[in-house]
Amino acid sequence: MDQNAPIDLSSCCQSCGACCGYSANWPRFSIESDEELAAIPEALVNDRQSGMRCEGDRCSALQGEIGQATACGIYAVRPEVCRTCMPGDAECAMARRKFGLPVIDAAGV
Repeated sequence: MDQNAPIDLSSCCQSCGACCGYSANWPRFSIESDEELAAIPEALVNDRQSGMRCEGDRCSALQGEIGQATACGIYAVRPEVCRTCMPGDAECAMARRKFGLPVIDAAGV
């Protein structure tokens, strides 16, 4: 493997999932349109209609094991807060620290 080849940072998310298990307050709705909200399965929306339903701190759409292999069950229609969390940003680093995962150095990639 070429060590100088750029790393696909999006693949970091598929072996992480920490942001999806950080806090029940994290997967909240903010600027989604009515059409975007309607696309999210009702069973995955919390009782207050303010964000994703969580089991403890973990988003109910998260599949897999945090820090091993994960996927979003509604990736194509996930909330804006999920779309804006990027590998290596401050939110990512905070979530990864909670689970004892190394922080991603996006600048050094």
